[in-house]
Amino acid sequence: MKNIVVLGSTGSIGTQTLDVVRKSKEFRVIGLTCYNNIDLIKQQIDEFKPQFVAVKDESSAKKLKEIVDTNTVILSGDDGINEVASLSNVQTVVVAIEGIAALIPTIKAIETGHNIALANKECLVTGGHIIKKLAIEKNINIFPVDSEHNAIYQCIQSGKKEFVNKLIITASGGPFRGKTLSDLKSVTVEEALNHPNWKMGKKITIDSATLMNKGFEVIEAKWLFDVPLEKIEVVVHKESIIHSMVEFIDGSIIAEMATADMRIPIQYALNFPNRVYVEGVRYLDIAKIGSLSFEKPDVNTFRCLQLAYDALEEGGTMTTVLNTADEVAVQLFLERVISFNDIPYIIEKYMNNHKNIINPELNDIIEVDKEIREKIKREYMR
Repeated sequence: MKNIVVLGSTGSIGTQTLDVVRKSKEFRVIGLTCYNNIDLIKQQIDEFKPQFVAVKDESSAKKLKEIVDTNTVILSGDDGINEVASLSNVQTVVVAIEGIAALIPTIKAIETGHNIALANKECLVTGGHIIKKLAIEKNINIFPVDSEHNAIYQCIQSGKKEFVNKLIITASGGPFRGKTLSDLKSVTVEEALNHPNWKMGKKITIDSATLMNKGFEVIEAKWLFDVPLEKIEVVVHKESIIHSMVEFIDGSIIAEMATADMRIPIQYALNFPNRVYVEGVRYLDIAKIGSLSFEKPDVNTFRCLQLAYDALEEGGTMTTVLNTADEVAVQLFLERVISFNDIPYIIEKYMNNHKNIINPELNDIIEVDKEIREKIKREYMR
């Protein structure tokens, strides 16, 4: 039995991870964490009987303690989440917490010597240089769970690293593929959340609509696979059948294809180097696909993708500004405070005004995140 911890167990990836665990006899859940969804995590405690659970919201943690009738230890706050991430006798920590809140727990897990199944983009976007260095020092593996990076990880197994010529990250284009800036002026929250192919959390769904998720994935790919920016390409592939590709120096391109089901990359990350079928996952019917289409992304309309390239080229804390400004702007859009087209405007504005720190320490990243978050909220939430 492999002991695992799931950070963010009540979110989309967290619940799908537990579905993979539920249908396997290979894993024992030692720890779970959530923000404040005590109804769902209570169900998870009853089913998986973890030794430790941490709830970030302290009042929710107090309520959970009153209704749990198992021997599970209930912890609270950031300290509680960090403690669960650092538990001993754990082989893999699944990082499914949303946003930069996952950065410190991920570092704690790596410092403890745990392999990481990474479903969080923001860790590598803001602290990739810290995480990559620490992972090498601790000799641990980072298995990507995102479908695109998981696909690249699988494709790279086809050849040696030195034979890789280019990474090709596919994008569905989201719900607004082919739209113009004028078309996007009156976009509603409901329209932006209506992704044509994937069922995901609200934040990542909006990032998919703006193409910021592809920008984040470019930055992630740079750290995960040690590939320079000029060798990472984004291609719009509306069918979401090919999840990403790797081009090798001989001209061969290896692609990973599958149905749009996150349980496929989750099981691969948890079982590597083995593969296991998860009950309920549909096999891809090649004959029914028909044709596959590819096109270049429109970075003028979907400005967020270009901003991500710019931030990565600048390096330092510029990627933290990119991430934090996006996180706050997306929340403002979801709360109907700003328009859809305001999201890239806010991000670019704060990037342009930022005094970059080229080689940031963890405290620098935390301070920049706090500063940008507070400034945007002061400006737009009066």
